[in-house]
Amino acid sequence: MILHIDMDAFYASVEQLDNPWLRGKCVLVGGTSNRGVVMAASYEARQYGVRSATPIFKAREMCPDAVFIPPRMRRYKEVSGKVMSVLREFSPEVEVVSIDEAYMDVSGSERLYGDPQALAATIKKEIKERVHLTCSVGVAPGKFLAKVASDLDKPDGLTVIRPEDVPRFIANLPIQKVPGVGKKTFQDLVSMGISTLGDIKKFPENMLLDRLGKFGHRLIDLSDGMDRSAVTPDAPHKSVSSERTLARDTRDKELLNTYLLQQAEEVARQLRKANVNASTITLKLKHSDFKRVSRSKTIAIPTRSSETIYRHAARLLTEYHLDSKVRLIGVGTSGFKSGRLPVQLDLFDKQIHGDGSWSKIDQTLETITRKFGKEAIKRATLRDE
Repeated sequence: MILHIDMDAFYASVEQLDNPWLRGKCVLVGGTSNRGVVMAASYEARQYGVRSATPIFKAREMCPDAVFIPPRMRRYKEVSGKVMSVLREFSPEVEVVSIDEAYMDVSGSERLYGDPQALAATIKKEIKERVHLTCSVGVAPGKFLAKVASDLDKPDGLTVIRPEDVPRFIANLPIQKVPGVGKKTFQDLVSMGISTLGDIKKFPENMLLDRLGKFGHRLIDLSDGMDRSAVTPDAPHKSVSSERTLARDTRDKELLNTYLLQQAEEVARQLRKANVNASTITLKLKHSDFKRVSRSKTIAIPTRSSETIYRHAARLLTEYHLDSKVRLIGVGTSGFKSGRLPVQLDLFDKQIHGDGSWSKIDQTLETITRKFGKEAIKRATLRDE
């Protein structure tokens, strides 16, 4: 049996925990500028229809009395660490999938902690007593069903799907509740007459694959109750990125390059922390009309150098025809390789690939900032940031 633990309105709940004045109020984490989006909404705010990713300006209209708070990622990570420590006391099979959710494989733990439902109740109690926050837990034979179950009775819920209940549960599960079914896929499925996961079984496989591609295979398996994904402790990150919504829309590439440099440094820090090098660098843009654009470059020598990441991202920006203003810019990396792999030096294009010295500089700067704070030293280009 698998448990999916999902912290309730995590960022907003941490703010209410740290500041009793906020308890019972509509708390929206995401900043005070109308340019951004809501990162987390307390359950008081959700009663007004505000959810994560709601634009701040719209959230103000929907919930005029809301309290807007800038995010404190360091604090959220600290609390997340405490939660994950509680989980690991009950099983070594813990897969952290985000800052506020994790899977646990509790197969064979009955002798120690009772049946999975009893264990889930114990975990909820421990997190409440030691971290002072609530979570919702789903218990099921597989990861997919456990994740769905954790969302059925929020906040502070506990939902169990026993093996014998799986066929009936799947037959009645609304198709939009299936992870991976976004707006477009949902519209395609509804146009086919599919409203529940059980409806998938009414259609021939070739028809589903023609309409849905590879995702059709996934839906077919799930409709049969098959979920081959296993709980993977300490699963590696698949990507690392940094994004920023700008104070004003702009086409000024010099200004955009400044943001890219700042983001490249943040991404490089995260890569060093994970002890990986990235082989693919991605430029992310959102235009003033909210159109999203991304451009990627796969490099021969994986890197964790901020300078290398920046130069490739800057080159992607230079090559992109900026025909309208930008409201968001970001840098992403993926295609990770172990940080211990040997590196073949490149004879050419040193400006881009020769990052050995820059990696050392990055490490030195990180040592300084870790000891004296982020403002102790920075690039002159970023002095006003």
